[in-house]
Amino acid sequence: MDWPIAAVLTWFFIVAGSLFLLVGGIGILRLPDFYSRIHPAGITDTMGAWLLLVGLMFASDTWLVTVKLMMLLLFLAVTSPLSGHALAKAAYMRGLKPMLGRDLVQEAEDD
Repeated sequence: MDWPIAAVLTWFFIVAGSLFLLVGGIGILRLPDFYSRIHPAGITDTMGAWLLLVGLMFASDTWLVTVKLMMLLLFLAVTSPLSGHALAKAAYMRGLKPMLGRDLVQEAEDD
């Protein structure tokens, strides 16, 4: 089997990005409170999307497409951490308290 290295890298990054997105989506559904759900949302937004974009960069035929994907990657690098922080701060300022210690144990017993 004679695969070009670009095709192998394309598939590797796309599959790895898809796995990160899947795990992050499961984490959003499984974690108990808002603050702990921000973390997998950030993972899917950064690492999953980054890996997919890098895979698409290897698959692109022209430099113009690659540059556009790099610009999108840089945009995600700036906005994703800021949006997670802004969400957490806004929730805290509105009075949403994080689950700590006994709250987590009590919820686990209720399930």
